[in-house]
Amino acid sequence: MWRDRQRWRTIPFGIAAFRIGIYALWPFGCTTVERHDAGTPSCIGNVLWLVLAGWWLALAHIVTGIAMCLTIIGIPFGIADFKLIPVPLFPLGREIVRADQPLASR
Repeated sequence: MWRDRQRWRTIPFGIAAFRIGIYALWPFGCTTVERHDAGTPSCIGNVLWLVLAGWWLALAHIVTGIAMCLTIIGIPFGIADFKLIPVPLFPLGREIVRADQPLASR
């Protein structure tokens, strides 16, 4: 079913949405690195993603990060929210790795 000719183009965007959700669920101790083997389709997909969804997701992270930084308890969560901004902007061609091993995936 997932090889249907009309729907096969949406799978990378679905995987990117799950990647954003997993990283947003618990961003502490993780970072993202760019995959150098992603290629041109990933670049085209990132431009399409940025125009359709990425800019408002990044704007939402900026607004909520500022709101969280208004309290002392929320400062670590606000910083983590600011760390999430590059992922919704360009999610294709990125990989989530542990922060102590950022070069392990290369």
